[in-house]
Amino acid sequence: MGSAYTPGLTVSSDTVVDRLRRLPIKGEVLVKVGDKVEHDTIVARALLPGPLQTIRLAEKLGIEAKEAPKECRFAVGDHVNEGDVVAETKGLFGKFFKQIVLSEFTGEVESISEVTGNILVREAAIPVDMMAYIQGVVVDVMSEEGATIQTRGGMVQGIFGIGGERNGVIRVAVANQDEVLDEGHIQESDAGKILVGGAGVTAAALKKVNEVGVAGVVVGAVKDVDLTELLGYEIGVAITGQEDVATTLVVTEGFGKLSMAERTFKLLQSLEGRSASLNGATQIRAGVIRPEVIAPVEHAAGDLPPAASGNELKVGTPIRVIREPYFGALATVSGLPAQLQVVESGAEVRVLEAKLGNGEVVCVPRANVEIIATS
Repeated sequence: MGSAYTPGLTVSSDTVVDRLRRLPIKGEVLVKVGDKVEHDTIVARALLPGPLQTIRLAEKLGIEAKEAPKECRFAVGDHVNEGDVVAETKGLFGKFFKQIVLSEFTGEVESISEVTGNILVREAAIPVDMMAYIQGVVVDVMSEEGATIQTRGGMVQGIFGIGGERNGVIRVAVANQDEVLDEGHIQESDAGKILVGGAGVTAAALKKVNEVGVAGVVVGAVKDVDLTELLGYEIGVAITGQEDVATTLVVTEGFGKLSMAERTFKLLQSLEGRSASLNGATQIRAGVIRPEVIAPVEHAAGDLPPAASGNELKVGTPIRVIREPYFGALATVSGLPAQLQVVESGAEVRVLEAKLGNGEVVCVPRANVEIIATS
């Protein structure tokens, strides 16, 4: 029987994770290989040029543009503060009907144009800090760009999420993987924590976690109408992670009401009380990005787990179906037919036989499943 390889979701109690932390523009790397870092350690910093502001000097003085450089009290490269006098006319008899132009900005004079009569002021640079995101060790440095952080510990990847990178202590808020997270499960003391739910999360709970300041929520499923109510607009699933929310959401199974996979729930239970990092960023096109929860644990230097065997698709492999009509269903591979089969679209594709949780065996295209990598 042949084997195949397919993208997989990690649900592991002990795995090695590398995360590249890269600046959007060139800057300064503040760490070196071998340094231990916390999730909030600044590993690299860059300075974005400040906004360019305009003082309409000729217009304000009522003079020709070519006269502006002579009237300006500052030269290119000078620092100017908001409220400084940048130009002043002599007025009648040296004191009447004077025209005074004050700077509306603080920064450096970048140009004084004879064509427009304007002064361009560049405001202070904006620092961009790149945090480590996860607790771990620096294993590689890219000069002027960033660093790669490596950690070892528990990891759960989801299939959808919203919100960016956050950190908090894990608390399992429900009794089992079939229970829906409701507002009654949420406490004021949950501010800054990562809450674990079961089969889903109510709209009221989504609102409350954002009000309380919960760092993150991990649940089996979410209703798209509840997300729309929370965000105020319909969200696409192609790219997420930049939403303006106080709480990051990671969904492990799908949309609607779906119980969290038992192995995933038990793993998160075992991580309760541990500090973890999570990110809701999701990208389902080229360069797939999965939402994730990472809970590092201290290990002796060089004490790494054995290399993974790869995302091999074979009989017995646990999978999740990621397309209708079985979207979100957990199953195990029960057969890998070698011959191509015709699907509804008319295309001939490679398929597999999957045994669902209820015992039903279905046939699905291999491209429509993801391996659930466990350890």
